[in-house]
Amino acid sequence: MAEYQADAIDRVIKNAVGVMENSKLQILEILDAARNELNTLNKELQQVIKETAETVEKVDQLEINYRRSRIRLTEVSRDFVRYKEEDIKQAYEKATQLQLDLLIFREKEMYLKARRDELQKRARNVEKSVERAETVSSQLGVVLEYLSGELGQVTRILESAKNRQMIGLKIILAQEEERKRISREIHDGPAQLLANLVLRTEIVERMLAKQEFKMVQDEIIDLKGQVRSSLEEMRKVIFNLRPMALDDLGLIPTLRKYVHDFEEKTKIRTTFETRGKEHRMSSPMEAAIFRLVQEALSNAAKHACPTYVGVDITYQAQMVRIVVQDNGLGFKVDQLEQKTKEHTHFGLIGMRERVELLEGRMEIESTANMGTKVIIHIPTNAEKRKEYQDG
Repeated sequence: MAEYQADAIDRVIKNAVGVMENSKLQILEILDAARNELNTLNKELQQVIKETAETVEKVDQLEINYRRSRIRLTEVSRDFVRYKEEDIKQAYEKATQLQLDLLIFREKEMYLKARRDELQKRARNVEKSVERAETVSSQLGVVLEYLSGELGQVTRILESAKNRQMIGLKIILAQEEERKRISREIHDGPAQLLANLVLRTEIVERMLAKQEFKMVQDEIIDLKGQVRSSLEEMRKVIFNLRPMALDDLGLIPTLRKYVHDFEEKTKIRTTFETRGKEHRMSSPMEAAIFRLVQEALSNAAKHACPTYVGVDITYQAQMVRIVVQDNGLGFKVDQLEQKTKEHTHFGLIGMRERVELLEGRMEIESTANMGTKVIIHIPTNAEKRKEYQDG
C-alpha cells in the first residue's frame, strides 16, 4: 500500500514537473522578449533625450538671433537716411524667417519632450513586466528544485510540518527576489542616471565652447540636483542591505532613523517609543530585531492601509518586548492558518518562524476594521544558553 502511494505521488510529481518546466520555458521566452523590448526602448529614449537637448539648445540660439533681428529691424526702419528700402526689406525677411524657424523648433521641442515622457512611461511598464516574469521564473525554479529530488525525500517533506516547509520555500524566494531587486536598483537606477549625466556634461561642454555661461550655470545646478538624488538612492540601497548605523550606533538609533524614513516615504504617521534601560546585544540579535520591526511596518503599510502605526520597545531584565500597532483594516486572527494554506499572509507567518528561531514568542491581536497589534518577546539570554548547550 505504501509502495502504491509512493508510485502515485511519484507520477503526480513527474506530471507537475513536466507542466512547470514547459511553463518556465514559456515564461523565459516572454522574459527575453520583454528584455529585448526594454533595450530597444532605452536606446530610443537615449536618442530622444539627446535630440531634445540639441533642440532645446537650437531654440535658445534662435530666440537670441530672433531678438537681435527685431532690434536690427527697428534700427533700419527708423533711420531712413542711412538705410535704404532694400535694407529694410532684408531685415524684415530675416526676422520673419527666424520667427518661423523658432516656431518650428519650439513645436519640435514639445514633440520630443512628449515622446521622451511616453518612452519613459513605456520603459517603466516593461520593467515591471520583466520583474514579474523574473519573479515567476524564480519561483518555478525553486519549486522544480524541490520536486526534482528523490521520491523518498519528497515523501518525507509531505509528511513533515507543511507550514514550516512552505515558509522555508518562501524565505528562499524572498532572498532571491531581494537579490534581484538590489541588483536591478544598482544597475538600472544609477547606471541610467550616470548615462544621462554624461550626456548632459557633453551639452555643458558645447555651451562653454560658445561662452553661454548663464545656460551653463543653469545646467550645472540641474546636474547637481541629479547627482544628489542618485547619491540618496544609493544610500537607501546600502541602508536596506545592512544599516551601518546598526553596528556603529546600535539598535535604537538605527530604528529611530528607519521609522522616521518610513513615515516620510509612506506618509503614515508613525511613532517610536522605548522603555527600560537600553543595552547593546550581539550584532546578529540586533539585526534580527531590526528586521522584525522592518517587516512588521512593511506588512502594515502593504496590507492594513493605516493612518497611524506605533512602535514600542521595552527592555526588561532578560527580555526585549516589541509592540507594533496600527489602526488599519485588521483581520480575523483565527483565519491566519487558512491564509497560510492559501499562500497569503506569509509576512506574519515568516515573522513568527523567525521569532521561534530566536526562542521567542509572537502574539497577534486583530479585529476587522479595528487595527492590528503584533507583540513579540525575544529572550536576550537565548544566545548564551545556546553557547552553553553547544559547549
